[in-house]
Amino acid sequence: MNERTTLLQLAIVCLSVACGSKDPSEGSGMGGESATGGMSEMGGAAATGGASSTDTGGESSGGTTSSSAATETGGAGTGGARVTGGAAGTGGADAGASSATGGVAGASGGASATGGTSATGGSGDGAAPPSCASSGPGLSDCGAGESCCTSLDVPGGTFYRTYTNDGSGAQDTADPARVSDLRLDKYLVTVGRFRQFVAAWEDGSGYTPPLGSGKHTHLNGGQGLLDCGASAEAYEPGWTESDNEKLSPTAEHLVCDSTAATWTPTPGDNEKLPINCVGWWEAYAFCIWDGGFLPSEAEFAYAAAGGSEQRRYPWGSTEPGTDNQYAIYGCYYPDGSGTCSGTASIAPVGSAELGAGLWGQLDLAGNLQQWILDWSPTSYVNPCTDCAYVAKGSGRAMRDGYYGSAATTLLVAPRTSFYPTNRFATFGIRCARTP
Repeated sequence: MNERTTLLQLAIVCLSVACGSKDPSEGSGMGGESATGGMSEMGGAAATGGASSTDTGGESSGGTTSSSAATETGGAGTGGARVTGGAAGTGGADAGASSATGGVAGASGGASATGGTSATGGSGDGAAPPSCASSGPGLSDCGAGESCCTSLDVPGGTFYRTYTNDGSGAQDTADPARVSDLRLDKYLVTVGRFRQFVAAWEDGSGYTPPLGSGKHTHLNGGQGLLDCGASAEAYEPGWTESDNEKLSPTAEHLVCDSTAATWTPTPGDNEKLPINCVGWWEAYAFCIWDGGFLPSEAEFAYAAAGGSEQRRYPWGSTEPGTDNQYAIYGCYYPDGSGTCSGTASIAPVGSAELGAGLWGQLDLAGNLQQWILDWSPTSYVNPCTDCAYVAKGSGRAMRDGYYGSAATTLLVAPRTSFYPTNRFATFGIRCARTP
């Protein structure tokens, strides 16, 4: 994995926080390499975009024992997919979500794989999300020829954010959380979809998110997620005026790596690849513009874990192998060589079809790491009912696993984080939406 070694030599300081109080410099890197390198807020060239996975290097642990076993059912539930609409950036009615101030019941209440709201219609006027308003490569040809904006229902429930699972079921469970119904996009955001956003942004003279947009407006009477990091009761602020100056999806920034950046100045062969080289503000702004929001850390982990099934990997307990059926990692794509070759090692979204989570989302682990709404504290805050840590922090949470990382980064439980200003070829986007 020569490109990974190059990155570790070039990168300066990685802010990557594991569960608990582990020093960020002590984490395990991919493929057994030292993880003392990484990203700095000042940027610096990322030779291959290979972000250092300085998380727990495995599964988190601690707490009481759960009897729930990971299942091997894989695949999507029967909840309906929707490609229509999306939550407006502001406003919204209370959907009767559970109170944000209460504790969490035990994680034995299983989320149903058969639930879900109607597969037709959406919030607002029922129009397709802006990024898929037209058809074309990377817009309407994902998977077996469906919309790249397909969004799947995730019925709410409770689960443990911290656990281990060696394939025989969840153990050492801790940090319970309750998540309300939501939709989570089936695919990572493609280059083709992101190109529509860049056009709308118009080099800074066009679209910027409205102030206060990007909230989970279906929760808590429109106030959104409870801020579990605040000293007094508070909720997610949404987009702020200071965020505007940090939004910069320029051609220069989107080509953060000369060999592994998926962006091209004009449409070409990369439209179905996931967009990379995006910072946290680009991810947040895109999802708002597209009628959604960034998922919270609890929401993403819940979907990846299969809710109370507490899966080892998003697809179950089968080891990922090297044939790219379950996940894109280890530089095994496309030919199993184990040597990364720039964009050739990044797969079109949804290529690892056997890696679907319980509710059908693909690439929940692998291909690209994915930005999350929360700042990342050193340990989870309890209790958590529709919560996010949105009080000021240093690093934004990110779900791990990318085209060049080790198999341990594909596990559901580990956590990692990066400075929101970082842009690397391993960073991508997945949006969530109102149920």
